[in-house]
Amino acid sequence: MTATTDRPQAPELLATGHRRLLEQLRADGVRFLFGNPGSSEEGLLDEIARFPDIDYVLGLQEAAVVSTADGYAQATGRPGVVLLHSGVGLGNAVGSLYHALHRQTPMLVMAGEAGVAYDALEAHMSVNLVDIAKPVTKYATRATHPDSLLRLVRRCLKVAATPPRGPVFLALPQDVLDQISGEPVVPTTVPDTRVVPEPGAIQAAARSLAGAHTPVILAGDGIAASGAVGELTRFAEIWGAVVYGAMASELLMPWTHPLWGGLTGHMFGDSSASLVAQADAVLICGTYVFPDVFPDLENPFRPGATVVHVDLDPYAIAKNHPVTTGMLGDPRLTLHALTGALEEAMTDPQRHAATERVHRRTVQRTAEVDRALNDDLGAGRNADSAPLRMTAVAAALAAVLPDDAIVFDEALTNSPALTRWLPPARPGHFFQTPGGTLGVGIPGAIGAKIAHPERTVVGFTGDGGGMYTCQALWTAAHHRIGAKFVICHNGGYQLLKDNLEQYRQEHDDDPGAAFPPFFDVREPRVDYVNLAAGMGVPAARARHAAELPTILRTMLDHDGPYLVEAVLDDPGDTP
Repeated sequence: MTATTDRPQAPELLATGHRRLLEQLRADGVRFLFGNPGSSEEGLLDEIARFPDIDYVLGLQEAAVVSTADGYAQATGRPGVVLLHSGVGLGNAVGSLYHALHRQTPMLVMAGEAGVAYDALEAHMSVNLVDIAKPVTKYATRATHPDSLLRLVRRCLKVAATPPRGPVFLALPQDVLDQISGEPVVPTTVPDTRVVPEPGAIQAAARSLAGAHTPVILAGDGIAASGAVGELTRFAEIWGAVVYGAMASELLMPWTHPLWGGLTGHMFGDSSASLVAQADAVLICGTYVFPDVFPDLENPFRPGATVVHVDLDPYAIAKNHPVTTGMLGDPRLTLHALTGALEEAMTDPQRHAATERVHRRTVQRTAEVDRALNDDLGAGRNADSAPLRMTAVAAALAAVLPDDAIVFDEALTNSPALTRWLPPARPGHFFQTPGGTLGVGIPGAIGAKIAHPERTVVGFTGDGGGMYTCQALWTAAHHRIGAKFVICHNGGYQLLKDNLEQYRQEHDDDPGAAFPPFFDVREPRVDYVNLAAGMGVPAARARHAAELPTILRTMLDHDGPYLVEAVLDDPGDTP
């Protein structure tokens, strides 16, 4: 990545709030400041040019800026730092902040404003920034004095990085930053939260789980944040339980593992509840139950089922439904302790039964995967003349993508095909939107590439989602960030069509009717090749499978950002 400009060193005697803030960020190892500039941050923007070790990543629209910082934070595990412009900039960013809050992305978002002195005047662009930010952040506050500026910055960084992690907001009045700040610069202290329940509680929970016949595990991003992928996988193997990801956007266990059951839905509660309906014991770890748009209001667990909930967020434990045991603890340490206690608590017949469950699941899962891949291959036999399918795109990409590549997946309805051929298997190499906010795929991939410039990064999105943050393509071209992008172009909002079909079936409401015309994005059809070119990113359009090997190889070999528009058939045109 290239620097925005050649930057002279700052005079050491300059000690306004502008300089002190940047010195604080430097002390905390912040290398990138993601932003879109505005007039209420002029002094800070001018000061950034004197800090050659903090690179300003310029974006053209705030939703894209926040999502780029989100991708960077996901890929590094460290807070992304964002600078926005007043109420209009923060307002544009709210949707992306909602996404960051629900996937618990550590992030410090700052917005400049004219000054505290002007509050009573209700001047142009005057608005209560803290009130705007509160619903979509973990913590929101405003600096009002130069000698409390740095403690607020440190507090925000601490809150953002402390589990449950999340975005925080700090309003920066320019007249506060213009003043001399006497605060010392010291690194932020983030508390160590790697706690584990006391041994008696662990042993009691293990005894309650040991005799399960139909166990299920529900896991979330708390597993990834804790680095507990190995511990979760080991526990599932010992217990003989299928694992489902609930509100999961990172790898929780290898998707190639036979005990991986996939993701719960995020739309309809009865679909999620069906996953645990027959379970006599459930372990919930690193998430809450259930994160659906239309949740099931009834208790999803069968009567008498043992439910153990482990999380570092006490609010998440038993948040919506009763549990048998709730334990506050770090997922990695707690799962490690629980695995040892479970091995001691299980009898020989119980161990044998768990082994048999794993064996049956392995046979079943192997058959399911083979059948799905064979169906994909069968559907592609006449691929040269038939419309392009996502399975062909994913299979062709799997043949050429490096083993250490990072995938940022917002393919949504095309994600199942993508992950069949590119199953996530390594922590830190796969990120996925948990749903709720469109437009995270392109900027998320850019942020991940900034975090790991040595790796190949490919971001996937749809023709609907891509339009929300297409401005991020310019950022990739401007800073020469070599992320790659695939647009799954099926001419409309396929997810809406799928959800409407289910809604109609549940309500017996004319399931064969045509879809609303505003579910399509065709007249005119968005031309992503020319759109990307207009942003400075070369692109190619793929219509047939035979074109894919050459196009994808060109994409990967290109020194810089590159976009492929995959023109897919639209199976949702008619129900």
